[in-house]
Amino acid sequence: MILIGESINVMSKTIGPALKEKNPKPVQELAKAEVETGVDYLDLNIGPARKAGDELMTWVVNTVQEVTDLPLSLDTTNPVAMEAGLKVHKGRALINSISLARMDEELPLAKKYNAYLIGLLWGKEGMPRDANERALLAVDLIYKANEMGIHNQDIWIDPIVTPVSVEINQVKACLEFMGMLGDIAPGCKSTVGLSNISNGTPANLRPYLNRTYLMMLLKYGLYSAIVDAFDSELIKIARGEKPELVDL
Repeated sequence: MILIGESINVMSKTIGPALKEKNPKPVQELAKAEVETGVDYLDLNIGPARKAGDELMTWVVNTVQEVTDLPLSLDTTNPVAMEAGLKVHKGRALINSISLARMDEELPLAKKYNAYLIGLLWGKEGMPRDANERALLAVDLIYKANEMGIHNQDIWIDPIVTPVSVEINQVKACLEFMGMLGDIAPGCKSTVGLSNISNGTPANLRPYLNRTYLMMLLKYGLYSAIVDAFDSELIKIARGEKPELVDL
């Protein structure tokens, strides 16, 4: 499966200040460390970046590309910043992400820059309540993308993983939707922000929750996940090196 390293994130205690100060060293050191774990993409999460987001995204993409040729997942809700990153990205980027509320503005960017896109199943009224609502949102987003000439194989659907400590029914709904995706949209891929499942739980338990939910998702054919690249056991599970666990 395709793994996307999650660590270059504006919320990080080390990366946040580095992004604010445009200090390349912490960013590049972390990027190189993630690359060494064997992930396939690096996620660059700059958040909403309402002030000079285009400059920040341009800087961080260029900074990371100085030390790795891995493709990047550009993670922001600011479409101006997103386009700035796409302009300087070498090769084919991944847009993380496009929701229904932003699709009229951001789907054209995916087409213009020939980028893969993560379709986030967040509706105009917020979080979908169950698997069926996720399916309806997916159909709407994929239909609009297809209208613009974006093919299913370039769309990665994110059903939204929520913390198990908040709402267990949403955790179940995400799995149920995963079982529906192949019928709803043949050729579309799937991805999740895996670490969301363990948000709000004690730090020592988080890796176990992440690994367990990954194994559950793998049974539904999960294509990709945004993960903690430094959890070596999780990486082994994702790479098929722990079949005895997945088959339980």
